[in-house]
Amino acid sequence: QVQVVESGGGLVQPGGSLRLSCAASGTIFSINTMGWYRQAPGKEREFVVRISWSGGNTYYTDSVKGRFTISRDNAKRTVYLQMNSLKPEDAAVYYCNANLRSAYYLTYQDYWGQGTQVTVSS
Repeated sequence: QVQVVESGGGLVQPGGSLRLSCAASGTIFSINTMGWYRQAPGKEREFVVRISWSGGNTYYTDSVKGRFTISRDNAKRTVYLQMNSLKPEDAAVYYCNANLRSAYYLTYQDYWGQGTQVTVSS
């Protein structure tokens, strides 16, 4: 089994910072990418950022460029999302995504965390 577990959400004032963490565990042969999506009330889930596991290449949605930074710890199979200068429109449930190959499938599959709430409000 593969598990993806997020942590670090919470309440922050506009302009503040939060750091999210996401760890993948289980029988993992290879990780392709890990990243974050978010879903605000009444909206569809949207892509935020991802990082390639081998080369560390990063891809950000335009609205978070310059404010959010993703990083990884290969040994811990963990990604971190440092979110600075948070805006009310960043408020959402943030979901971690891991695209990886486990012992159970021959191809890469998407695994999702349970989500962590980020609230930006004064």
